[in-house]
Amino acid sequence: MSMGARTRINVCFHGIGTPARVLETGEAPYWIDHRTYLDVLDAVAEDPRVRISFDDGNSSDIELGLPGLLERGLTATFFVLAGRLDRPGSLGTSDVQALRQAGMTIGTHGMDHRPWRGLDAGHRRRELEEARQVLARIAGTPVTEAALPLGRYDRELLGHLRALGYTAVHTSDRRWAREGSWLQPRFSVRDGDTAETVRTTMLGRQSPARLAERVLVGTVKRLR
Repeated sequence: MSMGARTRINVCFHGIGTPARVLETGEAPYWIDHRTYLDVLDAVAEDPRVRISFDDGNSSDIELGLPGLLERGLTATFFVLAGRLDRPGSLGTSDVQALRQAGMTIGTHGMDHRPWRGLDAGHRRRELEEARQVLARIAGTPVTEAALPLGRYDRELLGHLRALGYTAVHTSDRRWAREGSWLQPRFSVRDGDTAETVRTTMLGRQSPARLAERVLVGTVKRLR
């Protein structure tokens, strides 16, 4: 982070409460109980550096996520999986419209919750272009931001996303971001987190060694 740059801390939620669908392998640790969600919101609500997002398009986004935001006067970006729309346990078309009407931003998480790195041309078009078009039609507004499924990326993928005109791309690199940067690292809230761990590990400044490690990870991904 350069001197004078405005710090941004991106905090990301996935699922809240009891899942209403069968979870994919590796998803369970990203589900938190409702009380923890509300406590974390309270911990970040007064911090102007924080930006909130939701991944995967779970039905808990509208059932539990949105009310908690509105009660605190907060907004968020919802990165929706277009391929899960209107399926049990996931957001419906009308839910996406309701989120937008409530002042939330709609972003894309792709179509099928698969890594975007290394896709062939057909699957890349499905994930990066077609999913975005579906969500834009439903939301009634351009979709300009993307969140990388499973946090995986490389130089080639970032080049494709830039060429498609995305204004921001969100990762899972667990470090502070710079306001206005195209690539936005995020912290995901997991099932072992509490309001206190969020304050110490996300809102609190990371040690120089830990920060250097996270910066190195991101650099390797961008250059490979």
